[in-house]
Amino acid sequence: MRVLAAMSGGVDSAVAAARAVEAGHEVVGVHLALSTAPGALRTGSRGCCSREDADDARRAADLLGIPFYVWDFADRFKEDVIDEFVAAYAAGETPNPCLSCNEKIKFSALAERAVALGFDALVTGHYARLADGELRRAVDADKDQSYVLAVLDHQQLSRAMFPVGDTPKPRIREEAERRGLAVANKPDSHDICFIPTGDTRAFLGARIGVRPGAVVDGATGDTLAEHDGVHGFTIGQRKGLGIEAPAADGHPRYVTGIDPDSGTVTVGTAADLEVTSISANRAVWTSGRTPEGPVECIVQVRAHGGLAQAVATPVDTPDGPGIQIDLREPLRGVARGQAAVLYVPDAAGDQVIGCGRITGSE
Repeated sequence: MRVLAAMSGGVDSAVAAARAVEAGHEVVGVHLALSTAPGALRTGSRGCCSREDADDARRAADLLGIPFYVWDFADRFKEDVIDEFVAAYAAGETPNPCLSCNEKIKFSALAERAVALGFDALVTGHYARLADGELRRAVDADKDQSYVLAVLDHQQLSRAMFPVGDTPKPRIREEAERRGLAVANKPDSHDICFIPTGDTRAFLGARIGVRPGAVVDGATGDTLAEHDGVHGFTIGQRKGLGIEAPAADGHPRYVTGIDPDSGTVTVGTAADLEVTSISANRAVWTSGRTPEGPVECIVQVRAHGGLAQAVATPVDTPDGPGIQIDLREPLRGVARGQAAVLYVPDAAGDQVIGCGRITGSE
């Protein structure tokens, strides 16, 4: 097959491209320029899309003997990922930009261009597996990225290849070393790629501005503190609440509610965070077929953690197909804007069957 390998400049995508070459595919490497003003160097494990990353990707492509290009997707990335991220936080939500990037950039804009140019598939260094067209967790549970890939539909998955998903990360680095790839020991990227400082609150504040509001005790209604904007908070947050005095019961307080219209941030106990049902819209069923009724599954509500046994039922919402998820056990820290990803365990490993964007919980 003729395949396009997305090469970020990291070890995973370099090994993925190398494995595609070794498998006999005709491989072309491409690096996505996602920043309108890329820095020259990365800051350790923070950030991406620097000129250093592009150079690392080019060197890997040269070693593999494959053509290499840099494609400018900066404007599309700003519009579909960064602007959406900022708007979601301003609306009191907690988005995951990796989901948006996979959905709208890598497996939409990039994949569409690849198909238009005659490529049969898109190769990436994501830690996930495809078996008989079904998306499954990676062998390396600590690196598994099936959660952020669950937004992909059946057609997108049919054109995807994840060559490293069957291998633990330490062995990927060993393989890169054996292949002579200079990125073998390059640090993994962490946090949000377009916020290299790691200070999400400052990044959002510079774009949203000051929108004062109150931090209120959910039990008493008392105002405990003032704040500069709901974008500085997320459900389940414990630190940085601005509350000076401890609670009367001596227990920690957590963010339990965010009202972007009034600017009110409500806090309560850990028990107040527990939910037993979740509503989601923008449903995607990875098989391409909507289940005819309720499905027993495991739901995951954060990229790392937040799992529970559940029953998921397809429903109609004002925004189109949705999912009603009833939990067999309570979950904490469920926030609007996050993804609820549904898995079904089987002998071949946890299979992703669908996902939706969380709009509410009870």
